[in-house]
Amino acid sequence: MAHDVIHPEGWAKAKGYANGIRAKDGTLYVGGQIGWTADQVFESHDFIGQMEQALVNIVAVVEKAGGQVSDIVRLTWYVTDKREYLARQAEVGAVYRKVLGRHFPAMTMVVVAGLIEDEALVEIEATAVL
Repeated sequence: MAHDVIHPEGWAKAKGYANGIRAKDGTLYVGGQIGWTADQVFESHDFIGQMEQALVNIVAVVEKAGGQVSDIVRLTWYVTDKREYLARQAEVGAVYRKVLGRHFPAMTMVVVAGLIEDEALVEIEATAVL
């Protein structure tokens, strides 16, 4: 097999996708993470709370693969409400730094009409090089 499936311990089974794929060259592709917990439960229905959980989920996948935050080289954000994101920049920055510190990889932000999980307000995917 040319890659390893990465699934943090204690997480509910991913159905029809992988949370992470580590290629033999050390590149880790983290599938889009949303604001639900390891049990696939939304504890927050607020953008900032979901953003924090999605980032925490990304870190969990990276660490399970043997990496750390500084190995993340790219984040792609999908948000459903551009106005809320822009209006809450101070909170976004504070929560980002709480989870990822002052590590700022290449990033893309896309505004979307909706996400597959109806309760999701943000989805973030990542690439890391381990």
